[in-house]
Amino acid sequence: MKRISVLIAAVLFLGACNSTPMSDEESKRRELQEYKQQVNELQEKIEVLEAELEGVNEEDAVNVSVTELNSQLFEHFIEVTGKVEADLDVNVSPESAGIIDEIRITEGQQVSAGQVLGKLNTDALERSLEELKIQLEMAQTNFKRQQNLWDQNIGSEMQFLEAKTNMESLEKKVESLTAQIRMSEIRSPVTGVVDILYQKEGEMGSPQIPFAKVLNINKIRIYADVSESYIGTIDRGDTVNIRFPALNLALKSPITRVGSTIDPNNRTFRVRIDINNPGNKIKPNLMSVVQFRDYVAKETIVVPTILIKEDFSGKYTFIVEGEGEDTLARKVHVQTGMTHNNRTEVTEGLQDGMIIISAGYNQVSDGTLVKF
Repeated sequence: MKRISVLIAAVLFLGACNSTPMSDEESKRRELQEYKQQVNELQEKIEVLEAELEGVNEEDAVNVSVTELNSQLFEHFIEVTGKVEADLDVNVSPESAGIIDEIRITEGQQVSAGQVLGKLNTDALERSLEELKIQLEMAQTNFKRQQNLWDQNIGSEMQFLEAKTNMESLEKKVESLTAQIRMSEIRSPVTGVVDILYQKEGEMGSPQIPFAKVLNINKIRIYADVSESYIGTIDRGDTVNIRFPALNLALKSPITRVGSTIDPNNRTFRVRIDINNPGNKIKPNLMSVVQFRDYVAKETIVVPTILIKEDFSGKYTFIVEGEGEDTLARKVHVQTGMTHNNRTEVTEGLQDGMIIISAGYNQVSDGTLVKF
């Protein structure tokens, strides 16, 4: 009834404001009658609405899903693209120049350190070596004779020394030619797989031209360039998450090395991670994503980011209060921290034990009757 009285007063007040001065008393009575009629109509509408509200029960409550809040670990990560490199990636070249006479490997073949991969033509060197060996035999025979004579005090010292010098000179030449012939053999400096064979038989080989690429990917290195703003939060030994999207593979590994300089072009520093590569599934230059943890809170309130809304007063979410038929949705304004992987840290506004609405939140407002 109090509400009705207020409405009557409001209608009369509006009527008084909108009315024009009337000199005729009958006009005033007619106008008053119209206002009373409006009041009667408003009263009927009020009675209908009150009756409807009195009929609200649990069946009219909004169905929602809820979650009890508990403090938990929250971590924030930054992601950068990593570059995969083989632990050993060697371009093998001959030590001398010459025509490639023989290739003893194929692409994809496993080779050992020191294994001969190919050979340059050494026909001219071998002929020269045979000639030198003949000369050396003659020189050795001559030296022995001169030495026997010298031991018997026969002959001159000069003849003895000339024979000795000639023999030693030829020995050095034989050693030199033998070394050159060995240098014509193209050997692998590392154990690995022949990834690329650059040249063919009959082509000219030289130290300046790569002959083959030998890889060892039993171990690989991942390099990542990180913004200098994180240099104070990333240290050697920190564990990082590494993903290889093409392989659907994820693993963890410690940081092997943190660069000591900042690249002036992009203001980043380099981080290196060494990892084992069982099965050799990870290939050089494969795309990788490296996650570095730059923030951690061991005990904090974390909620799905989708539950955080925003209005003119700031960010908010909905919790439930009360029990049974008196369970209501309550709008709570919050302060948020970091967000990662669709999860947000809430620093103020929520506490352990609170019940947050996790589904159906779009159908409620502050004070809505809910059930779950």
